[in-house]
Amino acid sequence: MIKFENVSKKFPLGTLALSEVSFEIEDKDFVFFVGPSGAGKTTILKLILHEFKPSNGTILINDFDVTSREFYQLEMLRRNIGMIFQDFKILFDKNVFENIALSLKVLSANDDQITKIVNQALELVGLTKKKLSFPVQLSAGEIQRVAIARAIVGDREIILADEPTGNLDPKTTWEIMKIFKKLEGKKTILIATHNIDIVNSFQKRVLVLKQGKLTKDQRKGGYEV
Repeated sequence: MIKFENVSKKFPLGTLALSEVSFEIEDKDFVFFVGPSGAGKTTILKLILHEFKPSNGTILINDFDVTSREFYQLEMLRRNIGMIFQDFKILFDKNVFENIALSLKVLSANDDQITKIVNQALELVGLTKKKLSFPVQLSAGEIQRVAIARAIVGDREIILADEPTGNLDPKTTWEIMKIFKKLEGKKTILIATHNIDIVNSFQKRVLVLKQGKLTKDQRKGGYEV
């Protein structure tokens, strides 16, 4: 469960990124955050990941009040969250298998466990035959598949995706979204996107942001410009 209660975020130079935002997301829900650039979509994802704290309000993630002064379980929180970025953020000096395995090594998994889990993730994203390839040998879509595989390993329950198809062509975009579709009902999936076609096609819950305010929260919603 993820719950925002009257959350605001103001940055040091005075930019108000979020203003009194409240919503609740149940486990294994599939949610799109939409809105123009600067609306607050990325800020919400970063607050969930605890990259910074809100200026006001309360954020609850599972059993953690991450805004409490007594919150010291950041490592445990992040072990439960996988993050997917528009610009991939994978390591170009490591091959596909090694990039995905890094997430598991942090969890102290043994070699047999790592091999099994990574191979399962590679099969899910359709990269089994590319596991020894390096990023320079892959297309942008394949690199994003690596990033998704890296995000889902380790039994992470929450998947955050910040414009995951922003750098991809339309055909590849839909191939990537099919992977998220496979994860539906298994993970809590939060996707920040500008892609109107994706949001309207999926007909999932849509939270609309404008100038830092939550203006709409609709089940089986769409995205109107």
